[in-house]
Amino acid sequence: MTDDSVTVEAEVVALRQAVLNKLMYEVGGRDERASPRDWFLAATLAVRDRIVDRWRASNDEAAAQGHKQVCYLSMEFLIGRLLSDALGNLGLTDTMRQALDGLGVELEETFAQEPDAALGNGGLGRLAACFMESMASIGVPAIGYGIRYEHGLFRQLIQDGRQREVPEDWLSLGNPWEFERAGIGYDIGFGGYVTADGDARMVWHPGETVRAIAYDTPVVGWRGQWVNTLRLWSARATDPLHLDAFNSGDHVGAQANRVRAEAISRVLYPGDESAAGQELRLRQEYFFASASLHDLIRRHLRLHGDILTLAEKTSVQLNDTHPAIGVAELMRLLVDVHGLDWEQAWEISRATFSYTNHTLMPEALESWPVPLMERLLPRNMQIIYLINARHLEAARAHGATDTQLSAISLIDEQHGRRVRMGHLAFAGSHKINGVSALHTGLMKTTVFAELDRALPGRICNKTNGITFRRWLMRANPALTRLIVDTIGPRVLDDAERLADLAPHARDAAFQQAFARQRRTAKEHLAKVVRERIGVTLNPDALFDVQIKRIHEYKRQLLNILHTVALYNAMRARPMAPWAPQVKIFAGKAAPSYHQAKLIIRLANDVSRVINSDPTVRGLLQVAFLPNYNVTLAESIIPAADLSEQISTAGLEASGTGNMKFALNGAITIGTLDGANVEISERVGLENIFIFGLKAHQAGPMRRDGFDARAVVEASPDLGAVLDAISNGVFSPEEPDRYRGLVEGLLAHDHFLVTADFDSYVAAQRQVMGRWARPVEWWRSAVLNTANVAWFSSDRTIREYADEVWDLPVR
Repeated sequence: MTDDSVTVEAEVVALRQAVLNKLMYEVGGRDERASPRDWFLAATLAVRDRIVDRWRASNDEAAAQGHKQVCYLSMEFLIGRLLSDALGNLGLTDTMRQALDGLGVELEETFAQEPDAALGNGGLGRLAACFMESMASIGVPAIGYGIRYEHGLFRQLIQDGRQREVPEDWLSLGNPWEFERAGIGYDIGFGGYVTADGDARMVWHPGETVRAIAYDTPVVGWRGQWVNTLRLWSARATDPLHLDAFNSGDHVGAQANRVRAEAISRVLYPGDESAAGQELRLRQEYFFASASLHDLIRRHLRLHGDILTLAEKTSVQLNDTHPAIGVAELMRLLVDVHGLDWEQAWEISRATFSYTNHTLMPEALESWPVPLMERLLPRNMQIIYLINARHLEAARAHGATDTQLSAISLIDEQHGRRVRMGHLAFAGSHKINGVSALHTGLMKTTVFAELDRALPGRICNKTNGITFRRWLMRANPALTRLIVDTIGPRVLDDAERLADLAPHARDAAFQQAFARQRRTAKEHLAKVVRERIGVTLNPDALFDVQIKRIHEYKRQLLNILHTVALYNAMRARPMAPWAPQVKIFAGKAAPSYHQAKLIIRLANDVSRVINSDPTVRGLLQVAFLPNYNVTLAESIIPAADLSEQISTAGLEASGTGNMKFALNGAITIGTLDGANVEISERVGLENIFIFGLKAHQAGPMRRDGFDARAVVEASPDLGAVLDAISNGVFSPEEPDRYRGLVEGLLAHDHFLVTADFDSYVAAQRQVMGRWARPVEWWRSAVLNTANVAWFSSDRTIREYADEVWDLPVR
């Protein structure tokens, strides 16, 4: 036996004993009676112990060296399951597998016991999670700040084809990864009034306070060399029970303050159709922004002593507009609490903040009614008025017209007086970044055009990225093994080495190996689909996948219309040489987004009709998978042949799903939107299927409108599809179910579904033509994997560190 094998065996034995110790002393179980959940808890706690020492060492080193720290403020952190991630980054996956094997426990079954953390919705939250992992992997000291949602967004059920929302119970059995920091808490104020003391210092007297309690989760980087912190805030009532009311018999009313306070950290994105819903959302955003700023200032003063050096030692990144109220809150803390004069505080604040914008749709840029802000955050509103006054005075001094001043004002006076949170974040940050080259360019000419003229030089681009550790190594171990066997293990540490795959793209043996691992992934996904919805998929079919938040601009509807057109064609020409094709959809619609929910129902109705029609002989199948999350994505993405990235050009800021699919060798069909533009440049236009209007064409059509009825009249296939849907072919029990959807599309096709339909269908024909030529298909697939190393989130974080945070990377 070699020394290496002895060492490995010793590590296995030590880890096995650590798991058994945790099972006995912390889980309170016995190995002969332990449940799968017990083994998951024991394994997680054993791994967590190994992380804690590195966590402490990372914090100690950052403090001792005086490192600048990044504070990443995000409403969402879609972190997914953590055990497999931690084991992979620590290099302990095989060790844990052997340790558990010796106890008669399967590692994969253990992984399956961990619920997905319900801390996000889609790309925004997954980006934040990738960034946190990358910051730890390349040694950027960072702390992520957010909310510890008890129920997250919601768990999606599909009943009779319709989305039903139920609470997500991910915390019902506890979370072994987190540490409650009962000693770290801050009182966050709401309402009340403001007075001036003798020296004109403003004093806010809140009418209500809510306690923010910290929960910390370690975020371990690659090879375990650095560990950062995800700190989430839970809301507690400062006065949880009115004892007098309770003793007098009002047992429910006595807890009203507790219910109101704790609602803040119950649910992600509560419905905002009502005034109460809007208020709760604003309370959430202020709660976590204020608690985070209190916390980072406390840490700064403990380590560095002088509030004047805050911007030198801390960079605060605002992930979208949700934490934008932090601009006013930091000014309040610096001026009212720490006694700085306004100009000094503003200079520090602006140098501390940077802001990432994620949308080009004006309606998606948050704004809050002024009366709500004045009532709920009276001192912050005073500060916003003062920021705005100085902002507008400076612009007027440089010759801005009244029209320009109205456009850059932090207060929108045209639509009921609302505070523009994107404008506040822009004015209060030294850098504002878009998340793809196209998006950043459009920011300068659309939503922030006048602000860019008034405050030039602040907008920069940081194209999004994904962590390859999660989306290749963990999600697709078979492809990872093939890559390592082909080009060597250095690729695990240096994503740029993926380029070494390119010469193998024409190698027949490698193509066959690439295709085999894809088919294995498709067989696994087919098993998942069968278990979840009872549909048996053909793994030899082309898997055409669209998984993302359901929204009209992402155009799941366009994909459904093509599905119906394909169905019609197959029935009309049954003897044509059709290749089998599977359409896979997944995604959640916001509870109040009725049109998106109707699209989900249409997808399920189309699936029901097509999957039960013997005339298509299984050549076309449709599957809508409920409750899309990170874990489900990890099963779908390695199995995808075709990646649907078909948003209306000019509306998708970046996308990160497009990167994950391309990394795993799926070929993109998409518009030149978001990061599709840069993906096409990296992989080559011959290895991607581009269709549709470009952003400079789509923008005027959306603004000025177009005659959708004329477009439909000129497209017989589209006309037949819309007639079938409108006349109840897919909803015979309710023939008029989709009549309004079709009429709306004809009357006002805001997202250009009809305008791009024929081009999309033509691109789909090209897809099937390529699929019929396997050598060409697999060459393109391999080149997608080989040429997307640039989309690593490690690269993105290095760019932020260098160009936004002024922070050297270790």
